[in-house]
Amino acid sequence: MLLVSACLIGLNTKYSGENNLITGLLRLAGAKELVPVCPEQLGGLSTPRTPAEIRGGTGPEVLAGLARVITAEGIDVTLEFVRGAESVLYLARILGVRGAILKERSPSCGVKQIYDGTYSRILRPGLGVTTALLKSHGILVISEEDYCELGLPEGMEK
Repeated sequence: MLLVSACLIGLNTKYSGENNLITGLLRLAGAKELVPVCPEQLGGLSTPRTPAEIRGGTGPEVLAGLARVITAEGIDVTLEFVRGAESVLYLARILGVRGAILKERSPSCGVKQIYDGTYSRILRPGLGVTTALLKSHGILVISEEDYCELGLPEGMEK
């Protein structure tokens, strides 16, 4: 069983109200149990919603209270992002999930890169809030880009 960003399997959970469908993940659903999650929705944010980026750090710093998640309108949504990450972790624990495929560059789900908090489309290395929390609890997380390029790593195949 794997967690997967809901937008990646065609659910319209993206901030814009659209999705980021990857048909290969739908084929994977036939062989594995996929649990779709949208941390922003689980944290109480609506869809569509104003885009948000992490300011002052990356996911681990948000979890430590050292950085904030701020919308393009200047509204602090840190609490919602942390609450959503905690809800995803809760699901992972009760379902015995060992891995996740999450959306790269998202302030929640980014695995290698996130936007820099300036709304200028500049990327920086770093984890999203949910990815940071899952990884800190031993859950293997890959991005949809790595999945498309490499397939499932060892440990996620079972």
